[in-house]
Amino acid sequence: MSEILEKVYDPGRIEEKWYRFWEKHGLFTARADGSRPPYCIVIPPPNITGSLHMGHALNNTLQDILIRWKRMQGCDALWMPGTDHAGIATQNVVERMLAQEGADRHQVGREAFIDRVWRWKEESGGMIISQLKRLGCSCDWSRERFTMDEGLSRAVREVFVRLHEEGLIYQGDYIINWCPRCQTALADLEVEHEPKDGHLYHIKYPLEGREGGVVVATTRPETLLGDTAVAVNPDDPRYQGLHGATLRLPILGRKIPLITDPHVSLEFGTGALKVTPAHDFNDFEIARRHHLPAVQALDERGRMTEAAGKYEGLDRFACREKILKDLKSDGLLVKVETYSHAVGHCYRCRTVVEPLISKQWFVAVKSLAEPALDAVRQGRIRLIPEAWEKSFFDWMLNIRDWCISRQIWWGHRIPAWTCEACGRVTVAREDPAACPRCGDRRLVQETDVLDTWFSSALWPFSTLGWPDDTPELRLFYPTNVLVTAFDILFFWVARMMMMGLHCVGEVPFREVYIHALVRDAEGQKMSKSKGNIVDPLELMDAYGTDAFRFSLAAFAAMGRDIRLSEERVVGYRNFVNKVWNASRFTLMNLADFEPDRPDALPLSEVERWLMSRLQEVSGAVGAHLEAYQFDQAAHVLYQFIWHEFCDWYLEFSKPALAPGVDEVRRHHSQRVLADLLGAILRLLHPFMPFITEEIWHKLPGAAGSIMTAPYPVGDPALMDPAAEAEMGLVMEAVTAIRNLKAEMNVPAAAAVEVAVLSDSAQALAMLERHAGAVRLLARVQTLSWNPDGGPPAASAKAVLAAPGGGSVELLMPLAGLIDFREEERRLNREMDKLSREMAQAQKKLANEDFLAKAPAEVVAREQERLATFTEKLGKLKQHQKRLRALLG
Repeated sequence: MSEILEKVYDPGRIEEKWYRFWEKHGLFTARADGSRPPYCIVIPPPNITGSLHMGHALNNTLQDILIRWKRMQGCDALWMPGTDHAGIATQNVVERMLAQEGADRHQVGREAFIDRVWRWKEESGGMIISQLKRLGCSCDWSRERFTMDEGLSRAVREVFVRLHEEGLIYQGDYIINWCPRCQTALADLEVEHEPKDGHLYHIKYPLEGREGGVVVATTRPETLLGDTAVAVNPDDPRYQGLHGATLRLPILGRKIPLITDPHVSLEFGTGALKVTPAHDFNDFEIARRHHLPAVQALDERGRMTEAAGKYEGLDRFACREKILKDLKSDGLLVKVETYSHAVGHCYRCRTVVEPLISKQWFVAVKSLAEPALDAVRQGRIRLIPEAWEKSFFDWMLNIRDWCISRQIWWGHRIPAWTCEACGRVTVAREDPAACPRCGDRRLVQETDVLDTWFSSALWPFSTLGWPDDTPELRLFYPTNVLVTAFDILFFWVARMMMMGLHCVGEVPFREVYIHALVRDAEGQKMSKSKGNIVDPLELMDAYGTDAFRFSLAAFAAMGRDIRLSEERVVGYRNFVNKVWNASRFTLMNLADFEPDRPDALPLSEVERWLMSRLQEVSGAVGAHLEAYQFDQAAHVLYQFIWHEFCDWYLEFSKPALAPGVDEVRRHHSQRVLADLLGAILRLLHPFMPFITEEIWHKLPGAAGSIMTAPYPVGDPALMDPAAEAEMGLVMEAVTAIRNLKAEMNVPAAAAVEVAVLSDSAQALAMLERHAGAVRLLARVQTLSWNPDGGPPAASAKAVLAAPGGGSVELLMPLAGLIDFREEERRLNREMDKLSREMAQAQKKLANEDFLAKAPAEVVAREQERLATFTEKLGKLKQHQKRLRALLG
């Protein structure tokens, strides 16, 4: 006995109910006992400061589709969840809170500040997890990890100490990216370069002891205070007589050499390069080659140092204005020209970054990169789409040592201690009590913490229990696939490869699926400044989570960004409603169905057709998911469920389910219908988990949760090309008759006569077997087969291809159905109106002023209108041609 669904689907109530049910019954929990084939995905851990955005929504929807699919395939599926401590971002949040209280971290002290961050994390850091649950994510929450939990902290220290023992972690003075706002070093990847319209300042450096000088061009005149040389290319003819000359530094008057270096560009500026080793990466390398000193003119706050002379204490940008004024006064500012260039900004606070020389901790990554490169070259790790391999290789082959120290307090404190007595630096797994060299107990721990990405790089194996030899690590590592966005391919993915191979001796994952961005409806990147951010939570509240998830999957074409609009989600909300209404109809017709009762009747042609199509669809969906073609899988399901099951099969099945039908036959039809709906729900479940679970529990014969039901696979034994061909012809005939009515302006409900003419006995037999369905669905009063009098006069005609060769003609007599002359006049009026509208659109699109000034979306809309008018006019002309042929 089936339960009837409510008339209207209420996603909010149903989603909350079923998520509680899944958690209560432990349905997300992996067994980790080796009884089933393992399948594992580790979640890209969201920051504890984060809230669900479109990127999260897409990324986690795709992961959940895979994990639910594999779980239904019988795998012991582990989706490892967790969050990232997000060092700089989290510290900034708590520092802002302290500022509102009139305090700062230095006033409260390190220990109290870290306690405050932990309290904030416990109170507010879990918001992103609750939002992922709202999305339907079936993570194994019993294994949830945090990058600073006890186990992961032990793994971080173990890796740091090992790499240090192997000589792969070292401390040294090196030029790094520095954020004056966050007061910390940044890795190269943490600097975001943005185009900016600025100026190129041409400054004269006078020659010492003779007339003249050398003009250099720079975008940062304030840094000249740290110059220790001017460099030219040895092959530059402009400076051949000046090699080895001495110059006087503008403003300060310090004597600096003119040197030659082949790395200096002959094309940029004047060909003369000011060398500022302490504040430019390229200059730092030139200085090392030529043994030049480094003068630090800017400090960690972005203010001028004592070396800047009279500018000491000025903010860098204020200094720029002052020094330009002084250069102009001294006659040394030759010219200023506008110049567009890329300026590096801190990825967190957007402050302009300064290169500074600083003592930092580094990982020597060259030797770690090579095994990762080999793993991709050899196919042990597949990047999908493959197009990303080139970017990966380019970056890895030119990789620089990784600066891993950060001058903040929240994070994994570097396990290094300096002895105050002898200066020995000790790196240890356990906090040392005394210096191993001199025995002194006055040890001071390094104040810096590790880059957040250091702990994240260990995520695939640390979350599974490493460095311990746990059952989870043995069973689930390497993981199967990493699903990620391209923007963290180098931040995170490449580093996980390096660390996994080095620490565990095996790749961290077999495949990396790199999905695209979610953009707005116009293809623009979503940002607060543009005001075009679409909130996933609002869309889920308005249209339901299943519709939102299916929308993301349906547009997740490999390698192509998603243009998301509310209208698209509305479209898939309609699909959700279609599934609900079709299921409601089905369950109403299963009210008296007894699933345990035997059924010995063979399948009818209609049933064989849809069962055959079900096998094809099941195989296609599985193949698409295997290839990460989420959009193709969603498309196949949408077409099959909406257009074949709902539009055709349910209509075909109505007569067999009607009251008064032979009871045995009706029971058989109910069984087939129940089986089909059950299979459809299982196919759809990974994409739409909530609605499918709700309907599944009302389906007679269904047991347990749909999450544990087997995912359909194609059964070749049920493939039936003959039934597909037969029903294909029947559906084509019904569609053709409906189209004839529409084209000839005959009301759809009008009962018409149709003559069927064919030279194919097989085709005629097929249509005759389904004559009742054709009459019912096409609203045909009388069907005649190869009538003796030949084709009826004044008939609209459609021609179909017959299976096996030949053709089928469908002729619909129009006498008494339409007034031919009046129909021709109506057509002429409609065509005249369309022609006028087309002329207006063409005139507008031919107007260069309109094309130049109108927004792109307005122009596109006008082009779309013209295309619609053109298509409609073409159809009307075809109709007119047919009508005139009938009039003779």
